[in-house]
Amino acid sequence: MAWAIALLLLAGVVWLVIGGDVGGTVLTGVAMLSVGALALHGTLLRPRLAAGPDGILARTVGGAHRYSWSEARLRLRTTRRFGRDTLTLEVESGEHLLVFGRIDLGEDPRDVLDVLTALKGQALS
Repeated sequence: MAWAIALLLLAGVVWLVIGGDVGGTVLTGVAMLSVGALALHGTLLRPRLAAGPDGILARTVGGAHRYSWSEARLRLRTTRRFGRDTLTLEVESGEHLLVFGRIDLGEDPRDVLDVLTALKGQALS
């Protein structure tokens, strides 16, 4: 979705350059670069969270982080922002805390927690 918006903004920049609207070109160019950066970020960091028999693999801007099932603590947290309740999945290991929202996970955090809990139970038994 973000790539499609970035392409539309690129087309808008080209159209404004041809039309000679300098102000519109600058504003649309800044918007295009911003959306393009977000699209690139989302593409490079997918999947953000992966799980297997050995534990959890989390991809962040700082690189990939592996946590074994024995050291990973999983929990849901509800926070209120802008008048809405937002549900996030927290993965804690030692001093590291990773927070994943619905957009990061691509699914409801409750469903992801259920799957991770089942995997953790299988791995530790």
